[in-house]
Amino acid sequence: MSYERFAYLYDELMQDVPYEKWVEILEAYKEKFQVNGMKLLDLACGTGELSVRLAQKGYDVTGADLSGDMLSVAQVKAQDLSLPIHFFQQDMTELEDLGEFDMIGIFCDSLNYLEDENAVRKTFEGVHRLLKKGGLFIFDIHSVYKMDHIFADATFTWDAEEITYIWNSFKGDAPHSVEHELTFFVLDEKSGKYDRVDELHFQRTYPVSIYMDLVKQTGFENIEVTGDYSLKEPESTSERLFFAMIKP
Repeated sequence: MSYERFAYLYDELMQDVPYEKWVEILEAYKEKFQVNGMKLLDLACGTGELSVRLAQKGYDVTGADLSGDMLSVAQVKAQDLSLPIHFFQQDMTELEDLGEFDMIGIFCDSLNYLEDENAVRKTFEGVHRLLKKGGLFIFDIHSVYKMDHIFADATFTWDAEEITYIWNSFKGDAPHSVEHELTFFVLDEKSGKYDRVDELHFQRTYPVSIYMDLVKQTGFENIEVTGDYSLKEPESTSERLFFAMIKP
């Protein structure tokens, strides 16, 4: 999957995303699990929106993402705000030595972009290796319910002066997977005409039991699962699930 021009449209399209909710959940689990350090890896950081917010709250943030275009946007944000965030281009399934961290987060359903269970397992193993003893790992994913009943065979649209999109989602070949077919029409300010941008994104999720087995096999403990930013147990119709755990 390539983000290319999508990277530069991303923030415009994500204006209504409640990033503060991810920050609140991270801080709630940091306190609950008594994590004292402030060194954090924002894995699959995208355009750095959460990296910046966390750095502004005093966290020592490192961001990593597969997309160089996304990282370019993130770096400009950090520089504009004089925030000392280090960004690295890395595949989260093949993490290199970035140091040790008190906390690692994979936010905004980024884990759902991995192709299969083996890729998820490899990511968890890399996270476990980079976390300090007693460190916090937190990630969120789309639920099976959302994949099968909200996304599958659905169409979403958005119309603004500078960007319009048509977003079609289709059931993928793998269980609990979808293919997002996005078409954007983006205003070129110089010509006054609209450019068309097409993107195809794949996402896949698994039942909670599969994620639980994978993190336990990797060596994590004290695993908690909550639904829809609530810090409460998920319901059958919860659309976003959060997992938080400790490296013993």
